[in-house]
Amino acid sequence: MNRVWVALSGGAFLLYLITRLTNLTGLPIFTDEAIYIRWSQIGGNDPNWRFMSLIDGKQPLFTWILMAFLRIFEDPLVAGRMVSVTSGMAAFVGMGFLAWELFHSKRITVLSLFLYVLSPFSLMYDRMALYDSLSAAIALWCIYLGVRLVRNLKLDIALILGLTLGLGMINKTSGFLSLYMLPAMSLLLDIKKSDAKQKIIRFGYLVIVAGVMSQLVYGILRLSPFFYMIAQKDTVFVHSIGEFPYLLKYLKGNLTGLFDWIIHYLTIPIFLAAVGSVLIPKKNFLERLLILIWWFFPFFALGYFGKVLYPRFILFMSLPLLTLAAYSIDWIMTYGKRSIRSIVLLFIMIFPCLYVSFYIVTNPIYAPIPYSDRGQIIDDWPAGGGIGEVNRILGEMATHEKISVYTEGTFGLLPYAIEIYYWNNPNMKIKGIWPLVVDPFSAEILKSSMEQPTFVIFNQTQIVPRGWPLQLMGEYQKGTNKDVKLRLFKVVPPVASK
Repeated sequence: MNRVWVALSGGAFLLYLITRLTNLTGLPIFTDEAIYIRWSQIGGNDPNWRFMSLIDGKQPLFTWILMAFLRIFEDPLVAGRMVSVTSGMAAFVGMGFLAWELFHSKRITVLSLFLYVLSPFSLMYDRMALYDSLSAAIALWCIYLGVRLVRNLKLDIALILGLTLGLGMINKTSGFLSLYMLPAMSLLLDIKKSDAKQKIIRFGYLVIVAGVMSQLVYGILRLSPFFYMIAQKDTVFVHSIGEFPYLLKYLKGNLTGLFDWIIHYLTIPIFLAAVGSVLIPKKNFLERLLILIWWFFPFFALGYFGKVLYPRFILFMSLPLLTLAAYSIDWIMTYGKRSIRSIVLLFIMIFPCLYVSFYIVTNPIYAPIPYSDRGQIIDDWPAGGGIGEVNRILGEMATHEKISVYTEGTFGLLPYAIEIYYWNNPNMKIKGIWPLVVDPFSAEILKSSMEQPTFVIFNQTQIVPRGWPLQLMGEYQKGTNKDVKLRLFKVVPPVASK
């Protein structure tokens, strides 16, 4: 019988690899991906810039790992996305360990693994060069280690948990939430009258040990003079505690958006199965309640304090809910006795996941993901539609002559999506310009065009200024949005225009 469960787990892992690696670069590069990859290239080639991400207030763990992957994979985008694929593997294993530790059920464990593989939420971000898949993986392991700690009350587990918490903190500020939620683990304390005080004190002591250990790891970032930038960057996305009395007005709107995202990405049936699991009259109620609390409080806090929100911010807190959904599915299978009705119900529950995930893998441009992600990642100016085509044109020209490339923008998709491929190409000069000076036309660009082929790339500007001596080389639509295009122009030098 054990061989069956091992085979099923192996099948889930094989399906993981297929869904994460198939058409991995089918979705064009996203502006944040370009930024993180470029930081990693710079830091990987100059040790003085290993903490470069801190200049923008971003913790560096993801970029540090990416530095190693850039030495393995030739394509920088593949290298970046493989970091998330690998992080997803860690999350996949962590999901299995967590489900087993919570419920000690092989069926629930395997169901949790398959739900992780098929979930559009995990699938989307396991295939992008962003911090969030790594954050989710670390969070899952923090919950697992927290459950192990409260059940065993051992110092070695506390130390390992502290190390894991620290890794989460040097990856993203949201890693601190795993530390803040540790007291909730006390729900699982096996307390008897004779040893209640002793166990509570020991658990509190071990939580402090884990917290101290996490701060020792986080202290690594203090080696950089840009450490203070983290706090400044956090204020861009969340309100401060001092603003607490005035934030109620944002709560309804924020929660509406957050619930829309979690329902879209987890799908309605899986979300309802997860939340509804606490109503099932069976054992492990406290374990189910713990996971629900671990999701709800960070979710509500983000809704209350959130200033600028994106769906990926709730990934790490949402994935543990899949273990609860697996619990509900197992209950349906057990008490439905595999009747036709229960099989149909299960198919209805899983079908939305299959539908959305199929598009994410095979044709991500048309994937039915939340509108806020579509705008950023697929349809609007931060999306990388056209970057691949432009890079091929420029790369081909730079193989036999020197060229200059000017991009609209000095930070973000442009020029980084060009630089990550050609930063060390001696035949290509790349320079970002911002803001655009409409009149007169840039004397620098005009002079460059008289010396060598010179190109200008427009991304945000959709109407090219009149009178600019430009010849359109190509325009590329962003996703399904016909109104937003990336355009490549060749500058026509004065001599050629006579």
